[in-house]
Amino acid sequence: MSKRQTRFNLLDTIPVCAGDVRTEWEGECAVLILPRFRKAWMQRWLLPKSLSPYVRMPLEEHGTAVWRLVDGQRTVREIIELLAPHFEGDTTYPSRVAAYLMRLQKDGLIRLLAGA
Repeated sequence: MSKRQTRFNLLDTIPVCAGDVRTEWEGECAVLILPRFRKAWMQRWLLPKSLSPYVRMPLEEHGTAVWRLVDGQRTVREIIELLAPHFEGDTTYPSRVAAYLMRLQKDGLIRLLAGA
């Protein structure tokens, strides 16, 4: 393994919200608000005047439950443990939550930091 490749355990990482993502609430569910373009010049030159510079991404019940716990302090393992009552009786929820967090990271909505 090269020096650039570092192994880490996903359960020990700490999810942190990306700086340009805001959260609004519609009832009990979260709506993520993110810029349509990350770079200001792209927004200026590529965004039609009639289109909002932001994209609204509503989360359903389970996504909202996970999003509420992404605070930059808790590890993925702690988030999964805290969600046990929410996913009552579902034995597959730990892998689903981990996959969901990986998807949020891939989409640029969170960063996964190495835990202590």
